[in-house]
Amino acid sequence: MSTRFRIHDSAILYFDAVRSAASIRGAARRLNVASSAVNRQILNLETELGTRLFDRLPGGLRLTAAGEILAEHVTTVLQDAERTRSALDALAGLRTGHIEIATLEGLCQDIVPSAIKILGLQGSRITVGVDVMPTADIPDAVAAGNAHLGLAFEVRPRADLQKLASVRLQLGVVVLAKSPMARQAALTLRDCSDHQLILPRANFANREQLISTLSESDVRGRMLVDAGSITLMKQLVLNGVGISFMTRIGIEDELKTGRLVHIPLFAGRKPIVSELGLYARRGSARPIAVEAFANILTGLMATSEKADRARRNTVSKRG
Repeated sequence: MSTRFRIHDSAILYFDAVRSAASIRGAARRLNVASSAVNRQILNLETELGTRLFDRLPGGLRLTAAGEILAEHVTTVLQDAERTRSALDALAGLRTGHIEIATLEGLCQDIVPSAIKILGLQGSRITVGVDVMPTADIPDAVAAGNAHLGLAFEVRPRADLQKLASVRLQLGVVVLAKSPMARQAALTLRDCSDHQLILPRANFANREQLISTLSESDVRGRMLVDAGSITLMKQLVLNGVGISFMTRIGIEDELKTGRLVHIPLFAGRKPIVSELGLYARRGSARPIAVEAFANILTGLMATSEKADRARRNTVSKRG
Protein backbone atom coordinates (compact mmCIF):
# COMPACT_ATOMS: atom_id res chain seq x y z
CA MET A 1 0.00 0.00 0.00
CA SER A 2 1.47 3.36 -1.00
CA THR A 3 1.91 6.28 1.38
CA ARG A 4 -0.69 9.03 1.15
CA PHE A 5 0.42 12.31 -0.39
CA ARG A 6 0.80 14.22 2.88
CA ILE A 7 0.10 17.83 1.97
CA HIS A 8 -2.98 18.05 4.19
CA ASP A 9 -3.52 18.17 7.94
CA SER A 10 -2.78 14.79 9.50
CA ALA A 11 -6.25 14.81 11.10
CA ILE A 12 -7.72 14.12 7.65
CA LEU A 13 -5.48 11.09 7.19
CA TYR A 14 -6.28 9.81 10.68
CA PHE A 15 -10.01 10.32 10.15
CA ASP A 16 -9.91 8.45 6.83
CA ALA A 17 -8.00 5.54 8.37
CA VAL A 18 -10.53 5.26 11.23
CA ARG A 19 -13.43 5.46 8.75
CA SER A 20 -11.94 2.67 6.66
CA ALA A 21 -10.95 0.40 9.58
CA ALA A 22 -14.04 1.19 11.70
CA SER A 23 -11.81 1.15 14.78
CA ILE A 24 -9.10 3.18 16.48
CA ARG A 25 -6.77 0.20 16.84
CA GLY A 26 -7.21 -0.87 13.23
CA ALA A 27 -6.44 2.66 12.04
CA ALA A 28 -3.37 2.81 14.30
CA ARG A 29 -2.02 -0.41 12.76
CA ARG A 30 -2.51 0.96 9.25
CA LEU A 31 -0.85 4.25 10.11
CA ASN A 32 1.88 2.60 12.23
CA VAL A 33 1.25 4.94 15.15
CA ALA A 34 -0.03 4.55 18.70
CA SER A 35 -3.78 4.13 19.24
CA SER A 36 -3.70 7.06 21.68
CA ALA A 37 -2.38 9.33 18.90
CA VAL A 38 -5.22 8.34 16.60
CA ASN A 39 -7.83 8.77 19.32
CA ARG A 40 -6.42 12.20 20.20
CA GLN A 41 -6.62 13.35 16.57
CA ILE A 42 -10.25 12.22 16.26
CA LEU A 43 -11.24 13.88 19.56
CA ASN A 44 -9.51 17.12 18.52
CA LEU A 45 -11.26 17.04 15.17
CA GLU A 46 -14.64 16.49 16.83
CA THR A 47 -13.95 19.38 19.20
CA GLU A 48 -12.94 21.65 16.34
CA LEU A 49 -16.05 20.82 14.33
CA GLY A 50 -18.32 20.86 17.38
CA THR A 51 -19.93 17.50 16.65
CA ARG A 52 -19.39 13.76 17.05
CA LEU A 53 -18.03 12.08 13.92
CA PHE A 54 -18.32 8.47 15.11
CA ASP A 55 -20.75 6.48 17.21
CA ARG A 56 -18.84 4.23 19.62
CA LEU A 57 -20.52 0.80 19.35
CA PRO A 58 -19.56 -2.59 20.84
CA GLY A 59 -18.65 -3.88 17.36
CA GLY A 60 -16.57 -0.84 16.39
CA LEU A 61 -17.02 2.73 15.22
CA ARG A 62 -19.76 3.92 12.89
CA LEU A 63 -19.93 7.27 11.13
CA THR A 64 -22.55 9.69 12.37
CA ALA A 65 -24.50 11.87 9.92
CA ALA A 66 -21.84 14.57 10.41
CA GLY A 67 -19.14 11.95 9.90
CA GLU A 68 -20.71 10.89 6.59
CA ILE A 69 -20.59 14.51 5.37
CA LEU A 70 -16.94 14.86 6.38
CA ALA A 71 -16.09 11.47 4.84
CA GLU A 72 -17.43 12.63 1.46
CA HIS A 73 -15.16 15.69 1.61
CA VAL A 74 -12.11 13.79 2.86
CA THR A 75 -12.40 11.11 0.17
CA THR A 76 -12.47 13.77 -2.54
CA VAL A 77 -9.55 15.65 -1.00
CA LEU A 78 -7.34 12.55 -0.71
CA GLN A 79 -8.13 11.33 -4.22
CA ASP A 80 -7.33 14.78 -5.59
CA ALA A 81 -4.06 14.65 -3.64
CA GLU A 82 -3.19 11.31 -5.26
CA ARG A 83 -3.85 12.76 -8.69
CA THR A 84 -1.65 15.76 -7.88
CA ARG A 85 1.15 13.47 -6.76
CA SER A 86 0.97 11.37 -9.92
CA ALA A 87 0.91 14.52 -12.07
CA LEU A 88 4.04 15.81 -10.31
CA ASP A 89 5.70 12.40 -10.77
CA ALA A 90 4.85 12.46 -14.48
CA LEU A 91 6.29 15.96 -14.77
CA ALA A 92 9.50 14.69 -13.19
CA GLY A 93 9.65 11.79 -15.64
CA LEU A 94 8.58 9.24 -13.03
CA ARG A 95 5.74 6.76 -13.46
CA THR A 96 4.66 5.93 -9.95
CA GLY A 97 1.44 5.70 -8.02
CA HIS A 98 -0.95 3.25 -6.44
CA ILE A 99 -4.19 1.76 -7.77
CA GLU A 100 -6.92 0.03 -5.77
CA ILE A 101 -9.41 -2.06 -7.72
CA ALA A 102 -12.43 -3.98 -6.41
CA THR A 103 -13.45 -6.89 -8.58
CA LEU A 104 -14.71 -10.47 -8.80
CA GLU A 105 -12.93 -13.79 -8.41
CA GLY A 106 -13.45 -14.79 -12.04
CA LEU A 107 -11.96 -11.57 -13.39
CA CYS A 108 -8.74 -12.37 -11.53
CA GLN A 109 -8.16 -15.40 -13.75
CA ASP A 110 -7.20 -13.50 -16.90
CA ILE A 111 -8.30 -9.89 -17.42
CA VAL A 112 -6.95 -8.31 -14.22
CA PRO A 113 -3.61 -10.22 -14.26
CA SER A 114 -3.18 -9.35 -17.96
CA ALA A 115 -3.80 -5.67 -17.22
CA ILE A 116 -1.25 -5.71 -14.38
CA LYS A 117 1.28 -7.44 -16.64
CA ILE A 118 0.82 -4.80 -19.36
CA LEU A 119 1.22 -2.06 -16.75
CA GLY A 120 4.52 -3.61 -15.67
CA LEU A 121 5.75 -4.09 -19.22
CA GLN A 122 5.28 -0.38 -19.82
CA GLY A 123 8.12 0.20 -17.38
CA SER A 124 6.04 1.73 -14.62
CA ARG A 125 6.68 1.61 -10.89
CA ILE A 126 2.97 1.63 -10.12
CA THR A 127 1.63 -0.66 -7.40
CA VAL A 128 -1.78 -2.32 -7.57
CA GLY A 129 -4.06 -3.51 -4.77
CA VAL A 130 -6.79 -5.97 -5.76
CA ASP A 131 -9.78 -6.59 -3.49
CA VAL A 132 -11.96 -9.59 -4.42
CA MET A 133 -15.53 -9.22 -3.18
CA PRO A 134 -19.16 -10.04 -4.05
CA THR A 135 -20.77 -8.04 -6.86
CA ALA A 136 -23.10 -6.17 -4.49
CA ASP A 137 -20.17 -4.81 -2.44
CA ILE A 138 -18.13 -3.45 -5.35
CA PRO A 139 -20.21 -0.29 -6.07
CA ASP A 140 -20.12 0.65 -2.37
CA ALA A 141 -16.33 0.20 -2.23
CA VAL A 142 -15.87 2.55 -5.19
CA ALA A 143 -18.42 5.12 -3.99
CA ALA A 144 -16.84 5.19 -0.51
CA GLY A 145 -13.39 5.80 -1.97
CA ASN A 146 -11.97 2.47 -0.79
CA ALA A 147 -11.24 1.53 -4.42
CA HIS A 148 -10.35 3.73 -7.39
CA LEU A 149 -11.98 1.32 -9.83
CA GLY A 150 -14.66 -1.36 -9.73
CA LEU A 151 -14.89 -4.13 -12.35
CA ALA A 152 -18.04 -6.24 -12.16
CA PHE A 153 -21.03 -7.70 -13.98
CA GLU A 154 -24.55 -6.26 -14.06
CA VAL A 155 -24.04 -3.24 -11.80
CA ARG A 156 -27.19 -1.15 -11.58
CA PRO A 157 -26.91 2.58 -12.36
CA ARG A 158 -26.08 4.79 -9.37
CA ALA A 159 -25.78 8.56 -9.11
CA ASP A 160 -22.43 8.26 -7.29
CA LEU A 161 -20.82 5.98 -9.88
CA GLN A 162 -19.43 6.77 -13.33
CA LYS A 163 -19.35 3.98 -15.90
CA LEU A 164 -16.00 4.23 -17.69
CA ALA A 165 -16.55 1.29 -20.04
CA SER A 166 -18.86 -1.66 -20.58
CA VAL A 167 -19.07 -4.74 -22.78
CA ARG A 168 -21.71 -7.40 -23.28
CA LEU A 169 -20.52 -10.99 -22.99
CA GLN A 170 -22.34 -14.19 -23.90
CA LEU A 171 -23.62 -16.44 -21.14
CA GLY A 172 -23.12 -20.06 -21.99
CA VAL A 173 -23.39 -23.63 -20.83
CA VAL A 174 -20.06 -24.98 -19.55
CA VAL A 175 -19.57 -28.70 -20.09
CA LEU A 176 -16.78 -31.25 -20.23
CA ALA A 177 -15.11 -31.51 -23.63
CA LYS A 178 -16.08 -35.20 -23.84
CA SER A 179 -19.77 -34.48 -23.19
CA PRO A 180 -22.16 -35.05 -26.13
CA MET A 181 -23.43 -31.51 -25.47
CA ALA A 182 -19.99 -30.14 -26.41
CA ARG A 183 -20.74 -30.81 -30.08
CA GLN A 184 -23.67 -28.39 -30.08
CA ALA A 185 -23.22 -24.91 -31.61
CA ALA A 186 -25.79 -23.41 -29.23
CA LEU A 187 -28.13 -24.50 -26.45
CA THR A 188 -31.32 -23.35 -24.80
CA LEU A 189 -32.25 -23.95 -21.17
CA ARG A 190 -34.70 -26.62 -22.28
CA ASP A 191 -31.74 -28.55 -23.70
CA CYS A 192 -30.30 -28.63 -20.18
CA SER A 193 -33.41 -29.92 -18.41
CA ASP A 194 -32.15 -33.50 -18.04
CA HIS A 195 -28.82 -32.54 -16.52
CA GLN A 196 -27.56 -31.77 -13.05
CA LEU A 197 -27.37 -27.98 -12.81
CA ILE A 198 -24.61 -26.10 -11.00
CA LEU A 199 -25.86 -22.56 -10.47
CA PRO A 200 -24.14 -19.46 -9.12
CA ARG A 201 -25.20 -18.16 -5.71
CA ALA A 202 -26.58 -14.69 -5.07
CA ASN A 203 -23.06 -13.20 -4.87
CA PHE A 204 -22.95 -13.62 -8.67
CA ALA A 205 -24.70 -10.94 -10.71
CA ASN A 206 -26.13 -13.38 -13.27
CA ARG A 207 -27.81 -15.55 -10.61
CA GLU A 208 -31.04 -13.54 -10.81
CA GLN A 209 -30.83 -13.48 -14.60
CA LEU A 210 -30.51 -17.27 -14.84
CA ILE A 211 -33.20 -18.06 -12.27
CA SER A 212 -35.62 -15.72 -14.05
CA THR A 213 -34.88 -17.32 -17.43
CA LEU A 214 -35.19 -20.83 -15.98
CA SER A 215 -38.59 -19.94 -14.59
CA GLU A 216 -39.76 -18.41 -17.87
CA SER A 217 -38.60 -21.49 -19.76
CA ASP A 218 -40.44 -23.74 -17.31
CA VAL A 219 -37.23 -25.72 -16.84
CA ARG A 220 -36.91 -27.33 -13.46
CA GLY A 221 -33.83 -29.44 -14.05
CA ARG A 222 -32.07 -30.97 -11.06
CA MET A 223 -30.29 -28.16 -9.32
CA LEU A 224 -27.50 -29.94 -7.53
CA VAL A 225 -25.26 -27.16 -6.20
CA ASP A 226 -25.57 -23.46 -5.40
CA ALA A 227 -21.94 -22.41 -5.75
CA GLY A 228 -20.52 -19.17 -4.37
CA SER A 229 -17.23 -19.55 -6.23
CA ILE A 230 -16.40 -19.71 -9.92
CA THR A 231 -13.49 -21.99 -9.05
CA LEU A 232 -15.89 -24.41 -7.38
CA MET A 233 -18.30 -24.30 -10.33
CA LYS A 234 -15.65 -25.13 -12.90
CA GLN A 235 -14.09 -27.83 -10.70
CA LEU A 236 -17.48 -29.49 -10.31
CA VAL A 237 -17.90 -29.51 -14.09
CA LEU A 238 -14.35 -30.84 -14.55
CA ASN A 239 -15.19 -33.66 -12.12
CA GLY A 240 -18.25 -34.63 -14.14
CA VAL A 241 -20.74 -33.58 -11.45
CA GLY A 242 -22.94 -31.48 -13.74
CA ILE A 243 -23.10 -28.52 -16.09
CA SER A 244 -22.85 -24.85 -15.22
CA PHE A 245 -23.70 -21.43 -16.66
CA MET A 246 -21.32 -18.47 -16.97
CA THR A 247 -19.51 -16.25 -19.43
CA ARG A 248 -16.06 -17.27 -20.66
CA ILE A 249 -14.55 -15.01 -17.98
CA GLY A 250 -12.82 -17.08 -15.31
CA ILE A 251 -12.49 -20.26 -17.37
CA GLU A 252 -10.07 -18.98 -20.02
CA ASP A 253 -7.31 -21.50 -19.23
CA GLU A 254 -9.67 -24.49 -19.27
CA LEU A 255 -11.09 -23.39 -22.62
CA LYS A 256 -7.62 -22.89 -24.14
CA THR A 257 -6.47 -26.33 -23.01
CA GLY A 258 -9.69 -27.95 -24.26
CA ARG A 259 -10.77 -29.37 -20.92
CA LEU A 260 -14.02 -27.40 -20.92
CA VAL A 261 -16.32 -26.16 -23.66
CA HIS A 262 -18.45 -23.01 -23.50
CA ILE A 263 -21.64 -23.30 -25.58
CA PRO A 264 -23.59 -20.08 -26.23
CA LEU A 265 -26.92 -20.01 -24.36
CA PHE A 266 -29.99 -18.73 -26.18
CA ALA A 267 -33.56 -17.90 -25.18
CA GLY A 268 -35.27 -18.83 -28.41
CA ARG A 269 -33.18 -17.04 -31.06
CA LYS A 270 -31.97 -14.37 -28.64
CA PRO A 271 -28.54 -14.76 -27.01
CA ILE A 272 -28.40 -14.36 -23.23
CA VAL A 273 -25.72 -11.82 -22.40
CA SER A 274 -24.30 -10.17 -19.28
CA GLU A 275 -22.81 -6.66 -19.05
CA LEU A 276 -19.31 -6.28 -17.66
CA GLY A 277 -18.62 -2.71 -16.54
CA LEU A 278 -15.70 -0.65 -15.27
CA TYR A 279 -16.68 2.00 -12.71
CA ALA A 280 -15.17 4.93 -10.82
CA ARG A 281 -16.45 7.35 -8.21
CA ARG A 282 -18.39 10.14 -9.89
CA GLY A 283 -17.04 13.63 -9.41
CA SER A 284 -13.57 12.59 -8.24
CA ALA A 285 -10.42 13.35 -10.20
CA ARG A 286 -8.52 10.15 -10.96
CA PRO A 287 -4.74 9.88 -10.59
CA ILE A 288 -2.79 9.39 -13.82
CA ALA A 289 -1.88 5.82 -12.78
CA VAL A 290 -5.56 4.97 -12.35
CA GLU A 291 -6.40 6.45 -15.75
CA ALA A 292 -3.65 4.38 -17.37
CA PHE A 293 -4.87 1.18 -15.72
CA ALA A 294 -8.48 1.94 -16.65
CA ASN A 295 -7.44 2.38 -20.29
CA ILE A 296 -5.65 -0.98 -20.25
CA LEU A 297 -8.67 -2.72 -18.72
CA THR A 298 -10.97 -1.06 -21.26
CA GLY A 299 -8.84 -2.39 -24.11
CA LEU A 300 -8.84 -5.93 -22.72
CA MET A 301 -12.60 -5.80 -22.18
CA ALA A 302 -13.11 -4.67 -25.79
CA THR A 303 -10.93 -7.54 -27.04
CA SER A 304 -13.02 -10.05 -25.05
CA GLU A 305 -16.25 -8.60 -26.41
CA LYS A 306 -14.98 -8.66 -30.00
CA ALA A 307 -14.06 -12.34 -29.76
CA ASP A 308 -17.35 -13.08 -28.01
CA ARG A 309 -19.37 -11.28 -30.68
CA ALA A 310 -17.56 -13.17 -33.45
CA ARG A 311 -18.50 -16.50 -31.86
CA ARG A 312 -22.08 -15.30 -31.38
CA ASN A 313 -22.37 -14.25 -35.03
CA THR A 314 -21.01 -17.61 -36.16
CA VAL A 315 -23.72 -19.38 -34.15
CA SER A 316 -26.45 -17.08 -35.53
CA LYS A 317 -25.38 -17.78 -39.11
CA ARG A 318 -25.50 -21.52 -38.48
CA GLY A 319 -29.00 -21.07 -37.09
